[in-house]
Amino acid sequence: MKSYSPDSLLVKATLLLVSTLTVMAGATIAPSLPAMRQHFSTVPNADYWVRLVLTVPALLIALGAPIAGSIIDRFGRKGLLAAAVFLYGLAGSSGYLLDSIGSILVGRVLLGLSVAGIMTTATTLIADYYLGATRAQFLGLQAAFMGLGGMVFLTLGGYLADVNWRLPFLIYLLAWFIFPLILLVLPEPNRNRSPNQTENLPAEAVPWTVLIMTYGIALMTQIVFYMIPVQLPFYLQQIANANASQSGLAIALATLATSISALSYQRLKARFTFTQLYAIAFLLMGIGYLIISFVSRYNLVLVGLAIAGLGVGLLMPNMNVCLTSSTPVALRGRILGGLTTSFFLGQFISPLISQPLSQQVGLGATYGLAGGLMLGMTLAMLAVMLRWKATPEV
Repeated sequence: MKSYSPDSLLVKATLLLVSTLTVMAGATIAPSLPAMRQHFSTVPNADYWVRLVLTVPALLIALGAPIAGSIIDRFGRKGLLAAAVFLYGLAGSSGYLLDSIGSILVGRVLLGLSVAGIMTTATTLIADYYLGATRAQFLGLQAAFMGLGGMVFLTLGGYLADVNWRLPFLIYLLAWFIFPLILLVLPEPNRNRSPNQTENLPAEAVPWTVLIMTYGIALMTQIVFYMIPVQLPFYLQQIANANASQSGLAIALATLATSISALSYQRLKARFTFTQLYAIAFLLMGIGYLIISFVSRYNLVLVGLAIAGLGVGLLMPNMNVCLTSSTPVALRGRILGGLTTSFFLGQFISPLISQPLSQQVGLGATYGLAGGLMLGMTLAMLAVMLRWKATPEV
């Protein structure tokens, strides 16, 4: 079988296509939520169950990512990635046929387990294949493709949801077109170590301060960011009587903005430290969410979404580059698995916080509180910069 170089276009394209699947995991069916809620209106607590259809994959991703990280550190990357992509297409599309909220949730659980393997392995392969500025550039490109994929699939999902709320589930079958590329194109990295080599690494080899801060940032920002796919269709319906395709376009605009800023990540990283980039991202998210909170017109909400999306687009490559450049190669899968856990645990928690809060104070005020939290995190990063001013690389 032909061996492809990591620098080949086919390898890079395969990694980028695989990365788009992680965005589709939950948000693709976001425009279907109001119609799905109507379909299951006789089910007790339908509002919560329908939102869980969107977010329960995130809980399983959070639980499964450390396991996936351990597996790929010990036994290799490619086999798990291929199995996860196959399961993704099967479990993701199951919602098209299933007709009870419980069985749909089971399919979403399996989807979450598949994404745990995909996201952890894809990012680890990028860190394995590329170094230095090339790695930073590719991780920015990965985040951009995730945003572009989200834009395409969310827009398509919105139009399909206007026809029938089940149709967006079929989009997950696109994973099966990527499956052969994984088997035929991606090389298995040669890590040159035994499976037990990681067991004797000294504790000081792990930068715990950086790990804890990065994981905390991933958790908090995803709680805030995931208010967009979870709550925005209902908010736009409330303030502008928006239909599913309009909601899909609005969420897609936010993901397009993430792509634009992610593409600029390498240039920005050459000028700013990791902490400074976090502060910029939080500031943009705070401003965007406050705009969403205070306006009452569809086109003005789009402005807020675009600004917030520019901030979100800097976060994922910044977290990935920070971790891969400061942690041991032998623990890379597990450490990135921990980041995936924090990332998707935030997505799962998001509706558990935003739904009761919105019932108390309204969706507009809930977005305003989220914006205030992001501005508070901006100030926290400024305080960290003052404390760590002697270490400009942080």
